[in-house]
Amino acid sequence: MRNTILTPLALTAVIHALPMPVLIVGPDDRIKAINPPLTAILGGDLLGKHHITALRQPAVLDAIAVARGSTTPVIAPYTSRDGARDTIYRVVVARAEADVVLSFEDQTAAQDVGQMRRDFVANVSHELRTPLTALLGFIETLGGAARNDPAARDRFLAIMAHEASRMTRLVDDLLSLSRVEVEERVRPRENVHLGAALRSVIKGLGPQAEAAQVKVALHLPQTEETVPGDEGQLSQVFTNLIENGIKYGAAGGEVSVTLSTRTVHQRLRGEGVQITVADRGEGIASHHIARLTERFYRVDSHRSRAVGGTGLGLAIVKHIVNRHRGRFVIESEVGQGTNVSVFLPTS
Repeated sequence: MRNTILTPLALTAVIHALPMPVLIVGPDDRIKAINPPLTAILGGDLLGKHHITALRQPAVLDAIAVARGSTTPVIAPYTSRDGARDTIYRVVVARAEADVVLSFEDQTAAQDVGQMRRDFVANVSHELRTPLTALLGFIETLGGAARNDPAARDRFLAIMAHEASRMTRLVDDLLSLSRVEVEERVRPRENVHLGAALRSVIKGLGPQAEAAQVKVALHLPQTEETVPGDEGQLSQVFTNLIENGIKYGAAGGEVSVTLSTRTVHQRLRGEGVQITVADRGEGIASHHIARLTERFYRVDSHRSRAVGGTGLGLAIVKHIVNRHRGRFVIESEVGQGTNVSVFLPTS
């Protein structure tokens, strides 16, 4: 059986059918074929040009040289600049008769996930280290100099209780975030009465609102609105948003919670309802808004920790709203307060 040698035209047709970026270097070290995905990365008319002028990065050039004398594929990294960020490729370089074939696999998403995981572990460690350090310090003090000082002992025990509660909230939010992420692709189907859920949440937050001297005003439509959802998770969303209004919008003295009647919403591309929590607090600068749903992102870290925030609340809200196929929108202006809206489909 004779070996079939592809003509340059047939070779071009083959690699053009491949979705990943591919390049073939001929025995004269010039580019023999290149497909559109790689042309988009490297740019220009590269056919017939020496591969060094197109690739340039030493790791890939060395891999081509090694691959020419090897029957085993050689792996090399390649970095491409895409706007404001780098795109990282894993390049597999393999000999095919007298040619060398390079295929580029985009590794950026995998590296981003790895970086997110490392950042997450670092953030959790940092959040837990601070209260643990405080607890260990106070325990040491209570075992020594403050052992027989009732006033100092009571003050230290109160701070220790606060720090322990903070760690408990952090662990609870981490577990909640993990559960929500696991369930995010499973759409809930039970009917949730939104008015009843909002009334229950506001009643539960009553003591907190009273302590902060904030009035929570609930505005409901005359019709009872229901959506397919998970009542526990939606109550968690409402609790987080209203609690944030009480904590950070306290200067305005009122938090308004409004449930709209069902209508067609452009954000949902269909019929749905809108729940808006509005406060009259200090507001949030525009450059913070896009990052508010990131894990552990805080506009004011010191203030957030002082009022018991873990930095995970809005990340949990985002995942729950995504699970319900809804939309989550934050609008704010410094000095004018903040409006946070959740759009939920009714079918």
